[in-house]
Amino acid sequence: RVEEELAGIFRVYKMQWDSPNLGATAASYPDYARILEEVRGTGLAGRVAQKAGNVGWQVVGADNWYGTIPTSTVYYPKKLERAAKLLALDLGIERTAPAVEPMRMDRLTLILTGELG
Repeated sequence: RVEEELAGIFRVYKMQWDSPNLGATAASYPDYARILEEVRGTGLAGRVAQKAGNVGWQVVGADNWYGTIPTSTVYYPKKLERAAKLLALDLGIERTAPAVEPMRMDRLTLILTGELG
């Protein structure tokens, strides 16, 4: 019964947001679980952006990053290393690192891996 209900939910999802990479059976659950986590992450980005704005940082955008990051990190171009350390301190983030492509080299990039402490 549960498998049938999941398949029904997945079929409705696919009708609205079709993707050749998604199945419509219970075996596709890990793919849908990942999508749910990405949706939850969008709310996380908004909350952290608001927190950063409340302490004086200008937030110019939010997007999803695809790849593996070990922990929440502030990435910086060389000229903004000091600012990255200040942002990390303001938000309670322990890790900073030099920016990598395709990150913008004229601003800080914050990648979140979960709720901040």
